[in-house]
Amino acid sequence: MASRLGVRLLDGARPAGVGLADLVGLAVRRNPRRAHLLVSAVLGKHVPTDPRLVYGSGLLLGELVRARLHGDQPSPPGPFLADALRGVPGTAGALRDHLREPRPPVEAVVLGYAETATALGHSVADALGGAYYLHSTRRPVKGFATYGGFEEEHSHATSHLLLPADPERLDRDVPVVLVDDELSTGRTVLNTIEALHAVRPRSRYVVAALVDLRGPADKARMDALADRLGTHIDAVALAAGEVELPEEILEAGQALVTEITARATRRPDEALGSFEVSRVALEWPAGLPDGGRHGFLPEHRDRLEKDLARMSDAIASAMGDGASRVLVLGFEELMYAPLRLAEALADALPGVDVRYSTTTRSPVLAVDDPGYAIRTRLPFPSHDAADGPGERYAYNVSPASGQVGFDRIVFVVDDVGDTPALTNGLLRRLCALAPTLVAAVPARARGSV
Repeated sequence: MASRLGVRLLDGARPAGVGLADLVGLAVRRNPRRAHLLVSAVLGKHVPTDPRLVYGSGLLLGELVRARLHGDQPSPPGPFLADALRGVPGTAGALRDHLREPRPPVEAVVLGYAETATALGHSVADALGGAYYLHSTRRPVKGFATYGGFEEEHSHATSHLLLPADPERLDRDVPVVLVDDELSTGRTVLNTIEALHAVRPRSRYVVAALVDLRGPADKARMDALADRLGTHIDAVALAAGEVELPEEILEAGQALVTEITARATRRPDEALGSFEVSRVALEWPAGLPDGGRHGFLPEHRDRLEKDLARMSDAIASAMGDGASRVLVLGFEELMYAPLRLAEALADALPGVDVRYSTTTRSPVLAVDDPGYAIRTRLPFPSHDAADGPGERYAYNVSPASGQVGFDRIVFVVDDVGDTPALTNGLLRRLCALAPTLVAAVPARARGSV
């Protein structure tokens, strides 16, 4: 596929011991504004991934942030990340455990970008230990005032909102860490920094991403903004490099979408089917936020971690015996709670291959080819009334040719998205593939915490 489009991935700096091509694959967007999509091997969005690798990679990015704030050299991850990416047994858990060793807390504000980096930002905040975490959202929520909004370059859906329950936690001159899955030009984070700085000037910003693809002009633009605002802006990433694109990439991408869509046929596993759909009561801790949409504190993480084993045991019991490949599927911006539940489930079931991914708004071309990052696609109607109508997607959930499918699916959703449209849409698609278990968590409402 890369050769069809003329796209090349060129490695740059490797601060985590792995290169750009180790961390991302290539796919084609169904988006006339941007032809290509870099599909992360460690994000847990489009590709079902060992949740311990996902969380460990986020903690490693947080370690790079910590080191940059302190002016230190980051703690080396050893061979764990590279080995985990190769699928060496036990190394994903070893990476996570190595990075969870106690470190002095760092006071900061961490902001993650919806929808792809909500759990990644959480993980960076967890690594810092003393950070207040907030992620942007495209879901308006009654009772929460907008702190700021900004636009995401190249996105199919651009409006972001910041809806903190306690705006005073943002109005402090502590380092602000902005977390996204990739830095392409850096324009989105520059828009954010300028908007935040207009509300409350700060002396230090750090931009953190899994991969940094900026060129010299993009880096100069960031330096120029720092000079103009009278602040300091750093950037860290697990790997850097360049995506080499031909001049006609948009036309080539759209032509490829048209060609493959025209010859696509309905796969048997995309039928609407009839394994059982059941539900499990997690007994989510009272008053605990489901994530960082309205703010998440270190004490919230501590409370969650005290209950993770209990909730994962409830999931394991509800699944029953005989599972060998389990997918824990999150819901668009709701990425962190499903990730931590999947991580705890993987620890509790060492003989079971537990994977984690989430649904998404992003329209991407699926091609059933072993060298392509998005091999299968499940489309379904939106089931979040607050987010509006439209088609949503779950990628690489149904098995590609020659692959073994999942024999259990656990779908984690908040109560706002737990609607009749979910029952009649996505759940009908999932139960064509495997017995499906729904675990609902309460979305945070004004005054609940």
